[in-house]
Amino acid sequence: MSQSLKPLTIGGEEIQEPYLVRIGGWNEERYLREAPETEIAELEDGEIIVHSPTTIGHQQITGFLTFLLTGYGERRGLGRTLNGPAVVRLRPNLLYEPDIFFLRSEQLSRLQEQYFSGAPALIIEITSKGSRSYDLKIKAANYQEHQVEEYWAVDVENELLLQHLLSSNYQPAPHSTGRLASHAVPGFWVEVSWLWQRPLPPAPSCLDQILTQL
Repeated sequence: MSQSLKPLTIGGEEIQEPYLVRIGGWNEERYLREAPETEIAELEDGEIIVHSPTTIGHQQITGFLTFLLTGYGERRGLGRTLNGPAVVRLRPNLLYEPDIFFLRSEQLSRLQEQYFSGAPALIIEITSKGSRSYDLKIKAANYQEHQVEEYWAVDVENELLLQHLLSSNYQPAPHSTGRLASHAVPGFWVEVSWLWQRPLPPAPSCLDQILTQL
């Protein structure tokens, strides 16, 4: 993969507002060769999807949930947590870079040098103004179609965590407070209100609670 795409411009001016842009003329070979390693860029059937840069708040929530899921998975010996721009190849020419995804131990054999092939056990996306509809509609539909067992969409703007389960036909279950338990990662849970606190609570203390209050 290349290091960076050129900044997106309209009429010679760089785009400043949140955006999600589709650019045609790409295939999987070109995507794996040229898509940037340090920015989120995804591939859907001939179109590369370029996202605007994430906000500090987005990065903080991503880091917080990654710490919790990584720590829990390692302590329980359940699997491995990865972040985009690591690539999930759901099928040929459909490659996403989720904010967070969890692979159970038995899935790790499908982790290749450039991508994970197949459906992770759990995917978490942090929505933004530019990606909200994409994450809640298009990605949710594709994650269901390709058998992702569980998908969390963290809608920061509306302070909702929407849990989608394959076993429930991906009907989104919204949570604003209370304990939300994962089905795909046994014993893992979060107190949803943690995500709306500013600043976020100390992640090590939250992990201790998860590990001791199963």
